[in-house]
Amino acid sequence: MAAVEQNSEGIRLRIFLQPKASKDAFVGLHDDELKITITAPPIDGAANAHLLKYLSKAFKVPKSRIILEKGELNLHKQIFIPAPQIIPQEIAHLLS
Repeated sequence: MAAVEQNSEGIRLRIFLQPKASKDAFVGLHDDELKITITAPPIDGAANAHLLKYLSKAFKVPKSRIILEKGELNLHKQIFIPAPQIIPQEIAHLLS
């Protein structure tokens, strides 16, 4: 399974999340997952909430529509982004 998959309904990301980083960023591939760093700590769901907010801004999709499919309590996550308005350059590069 690829780190990034696109179909007619949206984009599915397999993510390796690094919380408590110095900045929010798409880092690149980490094994077969997309590595994303975020500044929020992994406490009481703060990292997940921050990740969804970051992806919401990056893909121009309302935060409430992004689905955390797997990995709520894990650094390895699977997220579905329905009908993204924009595809960030770092992600578009992985799709080509």
